[in-house]
Amino acid sequence: MSWLLDTFTDLQGWLFESVLQPLMFEAGLGNFLPDGFAATGWLLVGLLQLLVLLAVIGPLERWRPVEPVVDPASVRTDVFYTLIHRLGLFRVAMFFTLDPLFDQGFGALRVAGWPTFQLDGFWPGVSDLPWVSLLLYLVVLDFVNYWVHRAQHQWNWWWQLHALHHAQRQLTMWSDNRNHLLDDVFHAVIMVVVAKAIGIAPGQFVAIVAVTQLSENFQHANLRLWFGHVGERLWISPRFHRLHHAIGLGHESHGRNTLGGYNFGVLLPWWDMLFGTANFERRFDATGVRDQVEQGRDYGAGFWSQQWLGLMRLFGRA
Repeated sequence: MSWLLDTFTDLQGWLFESVLQPLMFEAGLGNFLPDGFAATGWLLVGLLQLLVLLAVIGPLERWRPVEPVVDPASVRTDVFYTLIHRLGLFRVAMFFTLDPLFDQGFGALRVAGWPTFQLDGFWPGVSDLPWVSLLLYLVVLDFVNYWVHRAQHQWNWWWQLHALHHAQRQLTMWSDNRNHLLDDVFHAVIMVVVAKAIGIAPGQFVAIVAVTQLSENFQHANLRLWFGHVGERLWISPRFHRLHHAIGLGHESHGRNTLGGYNFGVLLPWWDMLFGTANFERRFDATGVRDQVEQGRDYGAGFWSQQWLGLMRLFGRA
């Protein structure tokens, strides 16, 4: 682990000093150099993720696809969503808008006498074992992600935004970031607040986010693959998650058009198993939203129309 961290830090330092630091000085942003260094880390993570997508997951999709790609335009739009997130554009927007509020809020708590809390400090010695500490935080954040995902499906106002993600009828490895930006903001705020509240170190948070994002890319892949009876219950597979996107099944329950569904887990299927929302049927259904298929509801063909229609749905205008 030390070797991996050292290699990543060396690459981050080189990229920052060679590219970002000169640009920041040129733009008069010298006061933000520490933040720029952190942003370089996120950019490097995104570039590495894109490399894995192209070199590993892409060939797997071509090797054993669930279905032929018949709508390349929609896939190109999903690629655009992915680039916005993985190259740091969304995170830069968060930095200049919401990060100062986070810093002020948690700073006020420290001034008021609330001590810094670290979850891994509850068990003697865990904080001295990097891998154990990392896994602990990964499991906790995945538990939070499960409940956030359920809320996206069961709170009608939130579903009006999240439905955009499910309106993709051509799932590929690029589909994970196909979300309404407001949906992404709500999700990011919750996860950042929880991460700060339980004391995750910045490096651990970056690692957990990187693992989570890559796994989600893999889950959305156009790939006919499952992990076997045991493996399906240890980590979420493309088959398990595709059923979550299935028309009339993955995001509906207790009758037709009733919000709910199955397979809300992000990394681990344990929470679905524990709370009765797991479906392990070995199926590879068509994906989409029922009203999109049966009633022709328009969720938008391109980025801007998708964002606009999401807002219209939120306010009951579409």
